[in-house]
Amino acid sequence: MRFSIFHNLGAPGRLGEYAEVMNEAREFAVTADRAGFWSTWYTEHHFGHEAIEITPNPVLMGADIAARTEHIRIGQAASIATFWHPLRLAEDIAMLDQLSGGRVEVGLGRGLYGREALNLNALADPRDQEQNRALYDETVEVLRKAWSGEFFSHQGRFYEFPAPGVKWNHPLSPATPDYTDAGVITKMQVTPFPVQRPHPPLWQVIDSPRSIKSAAADGVQGLFWLPPVSALKERFELYRDTASQASGRAYALGEGIGLVRDVYVADTMEQARAEFEEALMTTYRWIMHWRGLSNLMEAGEELTDAHELSFDFLQGRNLLVGTPEYVAEKIAELRDEVGLEHLLLWTTHPGLPHHNAMRSLELFAEKVMPQFTTGGGHG
Repeated sequence: MRFSIFHNLGAPGRLGEYAEVMNEAREFAVTADRAGFWSTWYTEHHFGHEAIEITPNPVLMGADIAARTEHIRIGQAASIATFWHPLRLAEDIAMLDQLSGGRVEVGLGRGLYGREALNLNALADPRDQEQNRALYDETVEVLRKAWSGEFFSHQGRFYEFPAPGVKWNHPLSPATPDYTDAGVITKMQVTPFPVQRPHPPLWQVIDSPRSIKSAAADGVQGLFWLPPVSALKERFELYRDTASQASGRAYALGEGIGLVRDVYVADTMEQARAEFEEALMTTYRWIMHWRGLSNLMEAGEELTDAHELSFDFLQGRNLLVGTPEYVAEKIAELRDEVGLEHLLLWTTHPGLPHHNAMRSLELFAEKVMPQFTTGGGHG
């Protein structure tokens, strides 16, 4: 199995200490790198004065972490593609791939919060899901063209590249047929190219059947978070079946999928809960306000008024919180039931003291990870 870090920086009450929060994130990533974790992933959120989600640029964050690490791969979970100009995102990720020596994993999402979308790109308004999806799909199409290293053009619903009618005449850049016609630019090339060819691996944050099928059919790997094992199995099977049909080869259950789980390891079950519960519940109260509890239902279970968000409710469904032995048992269940190949640990919930996060990471690396890996985790 591969083990990775999901890092959503959050520090309620500490916006004035952002530099220190960044130093803690750096130490966490460097420790994970040395411990053999496969990758580390950073989120994109904007205007978070509550300080629950405070990383506006996962590409820039990844550049900082890449400069301080040697092996660990650098992902975004996710760059919100609909908020970016596609050419700018293509350039920045290609630069990150160059700066990191080809260690980038490209994670993309469509966006959830209206206050972010409407202040960055009104076309990404999540209240119009069909337009949001169309914008996302077109952005990914442009990214792939831009990373090809070839001269390209694009004309879609939202974007046209190159801009029409731009004349070109420079002695150091002859107006060849590769990219001009009668002295007018008709194609363009984005530089630099990524180190990884044809482009870094693509991932998408997915959950609904429509998103699962779209990603699997397009050869995009999937990132999941919330559902319990029984509900994950249906999603993993749908991804496997769609990917197998689209690729013409048999996918294994769990292949091409990464799962984020809330993970905290301590010497006793009681200690794990006591140290982790407050920070964990801050995240869930924040996000479930918009999402609701439907993604946390077991397969075939109906959401009712009797369901109430609490640590006990979550512990029986999707948490990996407890002793090394307990956490290892839960990982083995995921491996055996849904073929899980790639687990992303989310430990750094907002408000968790840094020394507690570090101790959990060290315990996981020392007592849990060796039970599932051979020959190190950087492969």
